Parts: sequence; C-alpha cells; structure tokens
Amino acid sequence: MERRAGSPALTSKRSSSAPPPLQIGAAVEGRQDSRVLIPPTTRAPERPPSDLIWSLAGESMGTTWSVRLVPPMGSTQDAFQAAIDEELARIIALFSPWTPASEISRFNTAPAGTWKLSDDFWSLLNAALDLADDVNGAVDPTLGALVDLWGFGPPGPRDPLTPLPSAEEIEAALAVSGWQKLRLNRDAQAAVQAGGTKLDFSGIAKGHAVDRVSARLTAMGATSHLVEIGGELLGRGVKPDAQPWWVEIEAVPGSPAPHTVAALFDVAVATSGDWRRAFVHEDRLYPHTLDGSTGRPVDNGLAQVTVFDASAMRADAWATALMVLGPFDGPEFAEAMQIAAHFVERTPRGLVERMTPAFAAMMDEEEA
Repeated sequence: MERRAGSPALTSKRSSSAPPPLQIGAAVEGRQDSRVLIPPTTRAPERPPSDLIWSLAGESMGTTWSVRLVPPMGSTQDAFQAAIDEELARIIALFSPWTPASEISRFNTAPAGTWKLSDDFWSLLNAALDLADDVNGAVDPTLGALVDLWGFGPPGPRDPLTPLPSAEEIEAALAVSGWQKLRLNRDAQAAVQAGGTKLDFSGIAKGHAVDRVSARLTAMGATSHLVEIGGELLGRGVKPDAQPWWVEIEAVPGSPAPHTVAALFDVAVATSGDWRRAFVHEDRLYPHTLDGSTGRPVDNGLAQVTVFDASAMRADAWATALMVLGPFDGPEFAEAMQIAAHFVERTPRGLVERMTPAFAAMMDEEEA
C-alpha cells in the first residue's frame, strides 16, 4: 500500500555496510518514526506523461492486484483495465496449476513422454531452472508433487484425519521432484515428463506477473506506474509531483519494528513469510515454503525475508530461496550475491533482524 509522507529525495545519503544482527524490540525502543529505504538509481526521473493518477484493481491468480498509473493523454481507464486483465488471464492460461486447461496443468497430468512447450512457458521454465541452479535448489520449479502432498496445491488441504504426510509419501513425491532430474530437449523446445513430475512456479509466478503487467503498461505509454500483485510490488518512474512511489513494507504480524517505507523508482520488492499460507498442527507451524532437500516445509526460524531487485520475478525467487537457506546461510549467500535483503528470525530472545550491506546502503544515514 502506498504511504503518503513527506519523504526525502532520491539523492539522500546512504550507508555502505550492514549493521550487526539486532533484536527488533531493542532496536526500536523509544522510536516512533519510520525507517526510510531509498534504493540506488542509475538514471534521472523522466517527466510523467500527464498530471493524472489513475487507480485500478481486481482479482487474479488467487489473490488481489492493484495498479496506480500516470496515463498518457488521450487514453482511457477501460483500455488499461482490459490490458491488465488480458495479461493476467494469459499468465493463468500458461502457469496456473489450479486451471485444468492451463499449459502447466496439461504437462503435469500428461503421460510419460517429451512435450513441446510454448515460447513463453519455455522461457519461464528455463529462467526458473537457472535460478534453481544458482541456489542449489532452494527455489525449485519441480516441487509440484510435494506442494500437493502438503495440502498447498490444487487438491486442497489435507484430510484432518491425516494432517501430515507419511515418510513414505514424502519419499515418493521426492522421487519425482528435483530440478536436476528434469530433462529438456532444447532442439525441440520440449520438456520430458518422466511420469508423475509436477511443475510449480509459485516461487516466481506473482513476481513474473508483476513484471509482465509493468511491461504492458510501459508499452501503452504509462511509463510511470506502481504494480502490486499479492504483495509483490514494482515501481516505475515518478508521480506528477516528482515524488517516487512510496510503499510500506509488510512486517511480521506482532512485530514491534518501526514502519518501513521504500521509494520504488525502477525497483521491485518481494516478501516471503512463514505466516503466509500455513497450517498449524500440534502447536507447530507448517508454512507453504518447502525445502526440496527434505521434502518438508521450512523449519529454520526465519519468519520473513524481504528482497529488492530490478526484476519482480527475481525478487520473488530470491525471497523464497533465502527463506529456505535459513537465518545463517541465507544472509551469507545474499551478501555474496550483493542482494538487498532483510531477514527476520524468531529466537528465544524475540525477533532478530539481519540485513545485507546492499539493504543497509538504502537506509538513511541516521537510521543506519
């Protein structure tokens, strides 16, 4: 959600190194103000195409979406609404396992064999496999069988009489999962269905959709806009008053941390949390983020990861991967990759935050 505030300019001073881990309650004791994040920019803002701001919204991909845009002169809101709806419907027709006729559903239910893929599907699958390779499977597009097994996929929640899958069921799902097992025929632009393999792009789908909608708006002349789908956001350009698109970053429920606001100027932000899409059994939380190395929901103490990146799809993927990597390997990997990431861990002392140098560099010098 956009936050209206008297915010600093994009050229504010930034810190250059990450602070040590901090207990959130202690870090903000006595503070009532907001933490302000200003991502670095490589270009000066262009003048928006008009002095208007239109707000559009709808539902898609099992969630809600919202767009704020500065329209070019002579355009209509109906045209932009139709274009956004069309773009999202196209993504669902390709990548939604909840839609029986979608391309991903057809592949997931196909018998063993080699199946040719559309250009867009092929492109996203390869991008997802490249990301999986970068993080050794911490984000993996082949975990659909495990997603279904744990009650987070199209079949719906598990039977209350058997709330957790057995070790044998998990092993069976792992046997048909794993990005390294998926064979591709690059000459034919095809993937091999080994029998029972299920693709799932939930780790990057919303981010990919945000990128696609943003590109569509830009092509229509709305070069200044803010796109949000299910909490993943991307801002382009500035508003007519020359302010960037200010947004408030979602916090862990019950966290005493200060409000965090960020200027989204040609940058995206994605958040992954253990409290989103989860179930509780015998006082234990089972989040929807799965660890492909174990076949089970992550259980490493991380409550939330927030990532900034030029691409919403990459931000979405990194946030998922860092949740899987955990509170120690995650920050180490993110720092090595120069990812702007913020981590919140649940500990016996309470919530503890860590941040990479790239994230700390976005903070006001006073905050850092």
